[in-house]
Amino acid sequence: MELQIANGGTLEVVDGVFAREYKKGLVHQAIVAQMAADRSGTKAQKNRSAVSGGGIKPWRQKGTGRARSGTIRSPIWRSGGVNFAASNRDYSQKMNKKQYRAAISAILSELVRQERLVVVEEFAIDEPKTKTMLAKLSDLGLSNDTLIVTVEDDRNIALSARNLIGCEATTVSMVNSVNLVAHDKVVMTADAVKSIQEWLA
Repeated sequence: MELQIANGGTLEVVDGVFAREYKKGLVHQAIVAQMAADRSGTKAQKNRSAVSGGGIKPWRQKGTGRARSGTIRSPIWRSGGVNFAASNRDYSQKMNKKQYRAAISAILSELVRQERLVVVEEFAIDEPKTKTMLAKLSDLGLSNDTLIVTVEDDRNIALSARNLIGCEATTVSMVNSVNLVAHDKVVMTADAVKSIQEWLA
């Protein structure tokens, strides 16, 4: 199949990447897996074995008139351990490479069908200015809610997009299921399309 380039001309692409059947369940699984992998999971507390001290019984079992106690690090003591303490956790979910690539292809294909994928010959900004980025998007008939995908990391593009609410700039290596579906339009350079196609085909 052929993709229309905004500046004029067409780009030949593989049907298996840009004209694939949309599988809702597979795409959902890829998005959930990506969002789960993005969770930090760094919440942690100390249980009674992790807090320092408490290696000896504070007083003898009987005869003191006080309640029996085995350690000063009991959860009911001040500075004691936490009951059911949270620990560092990995939220990532297993998803096969073949499944993930199929999900990305399905998303790209749906973007093409919905006319939300815009291909340009090149996307470059001479200096990092938000006003320049706005003008560039306006020339393409796009709103701020746009994902810009290039092959290499471009500092000028990244800085220009940073202050625009909804606008995001990324590279082919950082494209994922979440940022592809999160924006109204996706702008890709012709080289980025070819690079993604090599990865997914």
